[in-house]
Amino acid sequence: MPLPRIILTDIEGTTSSISFVKEVLFPYAREQLPAFVAAHAADREVRRWLDAVAGEAGVASDDEVVAILQSWIDADRKHTALKALQGLLWADGYRNGAYSAHMYPDAVASLRAWHAEGHRIAVYSSGSVAAQKLFFGYSDAGDLSPLVSAWFDTEIGGKREAVSYVRIAEALQASPSDIVFLSDVVAELDAARDAGLQTVLLDRRDDYPEPRLDDASGGHRRVERFDALRD
Repeated sequence: MPLPRIILTDIEGTTSSISFVKEVLFPYAREQLPAFVAAHAADREVRRWLDAVAGEAGVASDDEVVAILQSWIDADRKHTALKALQGLLWADGYRNGAYSAHMYPDAVASLRAWHAEGHRIAVYSSGSVAAQKLFFGYSDAGDLSPLVSAWFDTEIGGKREAVSYVRIAEALQASPSDIVFLSDVVAELDAARDAGLQTVLLDRRDDYPEPRLDDASGGHRRVERFDALRD
């Protein structure tokens, strides 16, 4: 089945391994967060998110906010303020060469091929747009950000809510049926399908040792690699 003209992709578990995020990015953010906040608390963008967390949690000091943020990292909480601050913090790590972002080779080759064929590529991840751009810009395959024409994070809505995908289609000025969403999370694909998007489940063996077949796939088309979509 040919792919529609717009390809919307998740990152973690889809273009890239879950382990890179959990074993490299999250520990780096947790370790560096206290020093980062101490150094940048007066910066307007940092202050905005620190104040948002303080107001939500009912605390007053930055030290308390840092402790809350670290607990959210431990719990892998998908909170917009946390993701924004992580994106700002990770920028230092990328630019200092502390790490480069993992990308599956089949994802790199396919994204390049689809871009060359005229497909429009967009990204939708729970990580902030800033973090997404760093991820693609400092990947272990080089700067892949020119392949992407639009970026979306949870400021547009939760990934398990159909309305988020409606908003994305509107932002892309496209009919939902002209978009295919690639993700490793069945609940996200369910929401995208409810909004009228085409869907594909990425079921990578490195991230999901037990294949998700039949009912476990949620009725979505299932592939283990991006290049299976190009056969």
